[in-house]
Amino acid sequence: MKLPPQDAVAHGGRHEPEHQILLPRYAVAPIRQVGRRILVALLVMVATVLIVYADRGGYHDNADGGVDFLDAVYYSTVTLSTTGYGDIVPYSDSARLTNVLLVTPLRVLFLIILVGTTLEVLTERTREQWRLARWRSAVREHTVVVGFGTKGRSAASTICGPHASPRERERIVVVDPNPKAAEAATAEGYVAVVGDATRSDVLLRAEVQKARQVIIATQRDDTAVLVTLTARQLNRGAKIVAAVREEENAPLLRQSGADSVITSASAAGRLLGLSVLSTGAGTVMEDLIQQGSGLDLVERPVVKSEVGRGVRETEDLVVSVLRGHRLLAYDDPEASPLKATDRVITIVRARPPGED
Repeated sequence: MKLPPQDAVAHGGRHEPEHQILLPRYAVAPIRQVGRRILVALLVMVATVLIVYADRGGYHDNADGGVDFLDAVYYSTVTLSTTGYGDIVPYSDSARLTNVLLVTPLRVLFLIILVGTTLEVLTERTREQWRLARWRSAVREHTVVVGFGTKGRSAASTICGPHASPRERERIVVVDPNPKAAEAATAEGYVAVVGDATRSDVLLRAEVQKARQVIIATQRDDTAVLVTLTARQLNRGAKIVAAVREEENAPLLRQSGADSVITSASAAGRLLGLSVLSTGAGTVMEDLIQQGSGLDLVERPVVKSEVGRGVRETEDLVVSVLRGHRLLAYDDPEASPLKATDRVITIVRARPPGED
């Protein structure tokens, strides 16, 4: 298989946009944001009116000398808006001190609300930088999914499960050169990195060097090879699973460092053939690979009560035993008795929503 130049992979030779990290956002509706600002502005106005009216004896109105409630509202309006006509002025020491200590801070707060859009942008940037720094320091043993097409999306949802919490979803880092795909990933609660995963600096932004597993679900086989080589170079211990379209490219993926290679076209073809030969068997297989409904295929450690027992003596339906790096079939004589360090692959009924 001939590989194209690395810089041209998945971009057709075009210059790649600057990569960035997108954390999941939990947005507030614009109408609610505007409503909050108006409410705060009204509260500031009311507080100012009450402060001025409470000390109305310390103010002088050039028109009639006295200050009533309407004058307090008028003075508060022109003061907060910094118009300042000068027809009503504080002349007593208490009124002037109140203006310095209370009315002036309220005026500043009112101005902040008026220019809130600009400040919100600055605050949002600061908050995003803080969230990104906290995420970088905390993320480890996570999963990197390269490519957020149909395969990548399905892989991510299978890992998280249908009832995953937001914190669990943030342990999935999606890498995709398409900004729209990255935005779709963050909309589902995942962290996303926009960029070409064949480049080491992009994978480093996804913290692949600290990842536990890497799933490569790119559209092209040659891109998958380059991503596998780069990911394996950055993380020698991660489990790398890659998907290829053509079965003839599977050996090349394994030589590049992939632990497991899934041939998407062949797998789909086998499922189609199985469904033709046996509709029931095809339905069961599709159910097994669709997590969260019907039957689930689960890998778990051997519990203490199962140690020393045979494979068929367990409560779950065990189909394979993982002993070290060896995968033993359920009927393999070496699979029984089970050991404390074994892991078993079982078929169980999917848990209903809300069940731990």
